Amino acid sequence: MPLHPPFGLRRPAYGGDYNPEQWPESTWQEDVRLMREARVNLVSVGIFSWAQIEPEPGVYAFDRLDRVLGLLHDNGIAADLATPTVAPPAWFYRAHPDALPVTREGVRHAFGSRGAICHSNSAYRRAAARITTELAQRYAGHPALALWHVHNEYGAPVAACYCDGCAAHFRHWLAARHGSVEAVNDAWGTAFWGQHYTGLEQIDPPRLTPGVCNPAQQLDYRRFADATMRENFCAERDILHRLAPGIPVTTNFMTALSQCDTVDYWAWGREVDIVTNDHYLITDGRRTHVNLAMTADLTRSVAHGAPWLLLEHSTSAVNWQPRNPAKRPGEMARNSLAHIARGSQGALFFQWRQSRQGAEKFHSAMLPQAGTDSRVWREVVRLGADIAALTPVLDTSTVADVAVVWDWQSWWAQALEGRPSVDHDARERADSFYEALYDRHLTVHFAPPEADLSAYPLVVVPALYLMNRAAADNLRRYVENGGTLVVSYFSGIVDEHDTVHEGPYPGALRDVLGLTVEEFSPLPEGARVRLSGPDGTELSADVWTESVVPRGAETVWHYTDGPVRGGPAVTRHRLGKGTAWYVSTRLAAPALDPVLRAACQDAGLDLRDDLPRDVEVVHRSGEDGTWVFVINHGEEPVDVTLPGPGTDLLGNGRTGSRPTVPAGGVRIVRLDD
Repeated sequence: MPLHPPFGLRRPAYGGDYNPEQWPESTWQEDVRLMREARVNLVSVGIFSWAQIEPEPGVYAFDRLDRVLGLLHDNGIAADLATPTVAPPAWFYRAHPDALPVTREGVRHAFGSRGAICHSNSAYRRAAARITTELAQRYAGHPALALWHVHNEYGAPVAACYCDGCAAHFRHWLAARHGSVEAVNDAWGTAFWGQHYTGLEQIDPPRLTPGVCNPAQQLDYRRFADATMRENFCAERDILHRLAPGIPVTTNFMTALSQCDTVDYWAWGREVDIVTNDHYLITDGRRTHVNLAMTADLTRSVAHGAPWLLLEHSTSAVNWQPRNPAKRPGEMARNSLAHIARGSQGALFFQWRQSRQGAEKFHSAMLPQAGTDSRVWREVVRLGADIAALTPVLDTSTVADVAVVWDWQSWWAQALEGRPSVDHDARERADSFYEALYDRHLTVHFAPPEADLSAYPLVVVPALYLMNRAAADNLRRYVENGGTLVVSYFSGIVDEHDTVHEGPYPGALRDVLGLTVEEFSPLPEGARVRLSGPDGTELSADVWTESVVPRGAETVWHYTDGPVRGGPAVTRHRLGKGTAWYVSTRLAAPALDPVLRAACQDAGLDLRDDLPRDVEVVHRSGEDGTWVFVINHGEEPVDVTLPGPGTDLLGNGRTGSRPTVPAGGVRIVRLDD
């Protein structure tokens, strides 16, 4: 569906979740007055309103929602209208208790939270279709309607159910995917441990077992659970397309690698009309702005570079972490503008008015419990003005420098039991490689394993354990045609069924890397090894080592101690017109830097040694010019070299080619033609 970004609005989207059902109607006029003051132009409505809209089966009460949407429209505010199917009413569960999901241990969840849904349940599917149909028929032509919002954060907190209904659905899914019980036996390797099946009716979900449950069965069940949620989304989407043509349909993703591991967003990105995402800072001691940048780059990549929207983030603290610090002055604006730099068409929050009751009453909001005489509110108003000034940026695209190959299904497979080390974490490898690229001031495009990579001089593959032959051939062609490839350990090991590729490790990547691995040698907990490289450069690593045998590759760093002392640790292989690097141990982001620096030199990339690591410089480019976002997350002002002079959209006027960006400051410069 073609969209004029952002879906008909005249300026970037700004606003948040609006839940007027939590408040007396006397507050609504104040809400819209303050929304106008903050320049809010889009709010998400109705996400958790099923019980209010349908208080009894088949009895609908739209009066409240009618008044809310009318009030919003009268005040120039558009609606992202939700189908409230993430939270069925209590009466529904009373009538259909089997719609509550069952855990792998056989425990049925209870009503009283959100997202407690068995997605295979036919009663739930019928009820979701009915409420979606009623909403679409009533509001298809409403002038406030800008966007449909299906469900909410699929997969959080429950993705998979293990009930008998899901078992029957799983068997049908297996028949469609594999064709026969013989094909399932072959894919799952059921000859091991006597797990052979003679009929599909004998197969159950991978429920709790006394030992390790078949890993290929577990992997297929994760695929099944993801596909089942996606079926339900598509069913609602198709109703909305049919009854409300021309209005885009989305659902809010959670692409942050540290937040959601149950959804294959490559598949979901093909089903929505516009990609939207929720992002919250993970305050566990890491540099939160790096994970934010990674999430924004990943979301833009899931959207294939098309316009996308940050549908939720927080003005300050969240409520669901062990410790929930408030954001520092200016941090909310930096977070919002960093998402826009990396492709978002605006910035929305959870939520508009901070709740006084319920599980999220200590989650920050645009209008905090402290009211309008507060730092958060003043920053919200100022940010609204700044985002409105970015209207010229809407028709531009973020420019990426390098690609990172990422696959959710490979991540799922690596997280299963029986792997060589519990300390290995595919997400951690992605985080660390991304951080090292971020510190090199390189903007990342994420790509699925079989994507065309020819536009990128450097491609990084962090821990792509599961890799089919087509993906391996794709990487080989990329290198042979002149690309520079960097691969981390435990990549190319198994095929799509979690079956080890025939021959020595790293299976699918032996030829492109020019080496074999005789054996994995994971390290004891807390142990470290040293590496020595060019000009005596020393690095320190942990978790993993390997017995690497070069088969054409040259050794660049070698192990100076540990179980494979003297052996290759980092190698470089020339193949065709390009080069492939291999890192056989776990290096933290700072230790990865010299490796990536050398690879960047192979790829001909600018190293940007003039910039501190906590300054990000991102370009958005379009037919009308180029805009450079410079965000200083550091504690000191920084002089930044730009391609030329320009004008700062945030009201700072003309700027030369080397502007000063204050500590915690942002400059958004439209370069002169």
